Amino acid sequence: MTEAPLTVLVVGATGSIGRLLVEEALGQGHVVRALVRTECKARQVNSRAQVVVGDVTRPDTLGDVVDGIDAIVFTLGSDGLGKAAAETVDYGGVRNVLAALSSKNVRIALMTSIGVTDRVGSYNRTTEAHDWKRRSERLVRASGMPYTIARPGWFDYNAKDQHWLVLLQGDRRHAGTVAMGS
Repeated sequence: MTEAPLTVLVVGATGSIGRLLVEEALGQGHVVRALVRTECKARQVNSRAQVVVGDVTRPDTLGDVVDGIDAIVFTLGSDGLGKAAAETVDYGGVRNVLAALSSKNVRIALMTSIGVTDRVGSYNRTTEAHDWKRRSERLVRASGMPYTIARPGWFDYNAKDQHWLVLLQGDRRHAGTVAMGS
């Protein structure tokens, strides 16, 4: 690594993408702070990571979590648990972590979802997840901090012979298939 290591907060560190991200960041020499909801969840995180217990839906648990960080990677998600979870986790979680930063300036990476601009699709009508993820994107854009937003498909659930990425600017695909690289 040519740059000095960053202290990276991973929000969603025990999820399917978050666990991969923790491993990659550690492998690149960064200091990883993994946010977990419970001590029990801490066992799912690489022991080289700094584990911090907090809940993105409870702002009072986040103050110390963001102290001394250089970057945040949000891989959190409500996992289709309904409208209330989409609002409190997909949007509220991002809002609460950003608020905990106060005047700190950090790099932000936010993972939302393929099809997040599809407001009328059946998935969004049922869960409102895309609406809330899109709103979280607006929060990040409005933060004034440097950011990257990724809208992946279901790449983490593909078979071993289906691992490739298709990179596109914008949100022109609303569902994933193997042919799309999602």
